[in-house]
Amino acid sequence: MSTGLFLVQALNGLQLGILLFLVAAGLTLIFGVMDFINLAHGVQYMLGAYLGAAFAAATGSFWLGLLLALPAALLFGLLLEVLVFRHLYDRDHLSQVLATFGVILFLNQAVKAIWGAAPLQVPVPALLEGGVVLMPGLQYPLYRIAVLVAGIAVALGLWFLVERTRIGMLVRAGATNAPMVSALGVDIRRLFMLVFAFGAMLAGFAGVLAGPIFSVEPGMGDHVLILAFVVIVIGGIGSIRGAFIAALIVGLTDTLGKSLMPDLMRLFLDPSAARQTGAALASMLVYIAMAAILAFRPRGLFPARGS
Repeated sequence: MSTGLFLVQALNGLQLGILLFLVAAGLTLIFGVMDFINLAHGVQYMLGAYLGAAFAAATGSFWLGLLLALPAALLFGLLLEVLVFRHLYDRDHLSQVLATFGVILFLNQAVKAIWGAAPLQVPVPALLEGGVVLMPGLQYPLYRIAVLVAGIAVALGLWFLVERTRIGMLVRAGATNAPMVSALGVDIRRLFMLVFAFGAMLAGFAGVLAGPIFSVEPGMGDHVLILAFVVIVIGGIGSIRGAFIAALIVGLTDTLGKSLMPDLMRLFLDPSAARQTGAALASMLVYIAMAAILAFRPRGLFPARGS
């Protein structure tokens, strides 16, 4: 692999990691604070992509679509929390898994009924068209650079919110000992609702950003959800710092693995077998990395304090 191609794939891995962080940040807070397994978090990423595409098409502006999609994703998250999820908080994890899996099936079919099964294409906003020169003869899309910058800015803002504000203090305390926080007079149900809505908005934001990069289609959140769970397990449940670092690790491992493994296998196998074996191993690398990390850090790289 050439240096230029390696650099491009590394940036692609970082960009995937940023999108995974935006999904996993809300998921790790929901799981850490509420001890609630929400398999439907991936469909909120999908809904954000569809809402962004629909609003962008209606207004003729990607930026207006983004501004409208964020509160819409937040409101939809609140609606799901009120209608479905709050009735599951006191149930066992199996009930939560089954119920949220049902939500996935329902919303995937609802998206097909409203927008159809064909993938939607979201154009790159005119302001971010073109590329940045990485080296002579090699450009990298400006929009992907913007996704990296936006994700890092959100990560810093989220870190400040969780670590340096009263709301963040309550969230961290709730993740450590929710019954004690409730006994001190904090409305833990309202805290849960705010965390859930904010997590839904972050997932929707990731979906909007992913629209011009990937196809917007039913079920697009399923693979992202699996990787997001890997991220929160590696990073440590309830840890924003852990989610950010683990998301970058997963993004780079997944992207570079798919690029490098077939070439590496050619050192030992013929080209046809190397391509097949390399693809199979590349799909396993993220989970191998997770197992290796958990062997030494069973609670993840940066578990939340008190966990």
